[in-house]
Amino acid sequence: MALKATNPTLTKSWQTLSSYHDLIKDKHLKEFFKEDESRADKLTIKWQDFYIDFSKNRIDSEGLNLLVNLANEMQLKDAIEKYFSGGVINQTEGRAVLHTALRAPESTEVLVDGENIVPGIFEVKRKIKTFTDAIVSGEQKTFTGQQFTDVVNIGIGGSDLGPAMVVDSLQFYKNHLNTHFVSNVDGDHFNEVIKSLNPETTLFVIVSKTFTTQETLSNANSIREWFLKHLPKEAVADHFVAVSTNIDKVKEFGINEENIFPMWNWVGGRFSLWSAVGLSISLAVGYNNFEDLLSGAHKMDEHFKNEDFNSNIPVIAALLSVWYNNFFNAESQAVIPYTQYLNQFATYLQQGIMESNGKGVDRSGNPVDYQTGTIIWGEPGTNSQHAFFQLIHQGTKLIPADFIGFAKSLHGNQDHQDKLISNFIAQTEALMNGKTEAQVVEELKSDEKEENEIALLKPFKVFQGNKPTTSIFIDKLTPESLGKLIALYEHKIFVEGIIWNIYSYDQFGVELGKQLAKTIFDEMHNKNDIVNHDTSTSNLLEHYKSLRG
Repeated sequence: MALKATNPTLTKSWQTLSSYHDLIKDKHLKEFFKEDESRADKLTIKWQDFYIDFSKNRIDSEGLNLLVNLANEMQLKDAIEKYFSGGVINQTEGRAVLHTALRAPESTEVLVDGENIVPGIFEVKRKIKTFTDAIVSGEQKTFTGQQFTDVVNIGIGGSDLGPAMVVDSLQFYKNHLNTHFVSNVDGDHFNEVIKSLNPETTLFVIVSKTFTTQETLSNANSIREWFLKHLPKEAVADHFVAVSTNIDKVKEFGINEENIFPMWNWVGGRFSLWSAVGLSISLAVGYNNFEDLLSGAHKMDEHFKNEDFNSNIPVIAALLSVWYNNFFNAESQAVIPYTQYLNQFATYLQQGIMESNGKGVDRSGNPVDYQTGTIIWGEPGTNSQHAFFQLIHQGTKLIPADFIGFAKSLHGNQDHQDKLISNFIAQTEALMNGKTEAQVVEELKSDEKEENEIALLKPFKVFQGNKPTTSIFIDKLTPESLGKLIALYEHKIFVEGIIWNIYSYDQFGVELGKQLAKTIFDEMHNKNDIVNHDTSTSNLLEHYKSLRG
């Protein structure tokens, strides 16, 4: 059930797309709209509480059909079937990729090595619910008999970014527990977190599949040392829980086996927030809201699995990324959520997308001779309008952008929401249409500028427009809608990987630096003979040691 390996650039569809691109590459979006008055309706998908407008992209229905043909020629349908049914999608590590199973109904059957994994998933979910309810209600007490007030999640990568993003995004729904995240091995980071905490009322959740991750274990051990300055050793069992597969190491740390939540090899770290890795989410917003998050993701799973490609939201989103990345040579994509709640969303997507599809070798092990991956960045609007929008509007780079907005304010401040969404809509219009020289001259004349001033200012105030955007407009930010949104981008990652003929679910690129860091750390402490580094690295090491004392 392995994925087939096909160089996309050698397909007939790719060649046809190249010819199509040559025809329309200089065509302005205004021309597309002028030629087809029903364009906006044709290139909009309405699905449940989502309204997705693809019409402000530099492509027409013919081009989208050609992209769908590419998806078909790359056997995307077959790949989707393997993705959901437990095929070895992560072939370099010999694993299935089944984060979708974590949010499937209990009646679903998903086989891994001949065993249905769904009953095990629901056993863990019931354990998460029982534990969450006991902590939130105050039924489960601290070592000193008090109620818990704070939760600290200790992890890194997917064990941090996913839960941290979701907890931040769902602040409106949080309960009385204050949730904190410690990830960076930077000691200043964890000290800043713990300095305001009461160890007697704080619960620590250590998330590490192997319980050997350097950053996570360094932070966990340091926090444990701090904790034991205030409470006896036996208190660790009441205040520390773990999400891990390494039972022996966790027990050695002092955590009760009943407080160990399992992980599975068929869930990659950056897609693990749906599993017990999401325990801190459940604790922060309550298990029912955590379940709603999973339910929303499952609804997007069903849409992605069953919908025709021409009206399939993740498929079209991914194909447009391929279109800009490989045919327009656009190296990055901006993600602009018009809500402060999604402040960490672009950061979360950076790992999900760039760690997954930042690959230079295809599924046959050959170097690729085409671009893969996309640089992802962004910031909430309207802040971003006062930061980097200048580059998008008038810079020399083509930067496609996803605009994400919600119709309803959670706190009900309609005036602010109207101003926020008016900016959302206006920016997509401005990026598409730009401002012509004639419009600039007319504006300057209305401002009673002299002819010489007009001549001087005119070139600086022209906007070329023709900047592509996709609008993702959602009724309201709820746990369910957030689940749908995250799953949309997860499936987008998958589709891109299939089209680019790469393995999206390994991350060997993160290992080399870790290996070298261990060597250098040992050298700092004279555990090894000095390795023969390049002169720059040797100088940096010696300079640090001289300052370190």
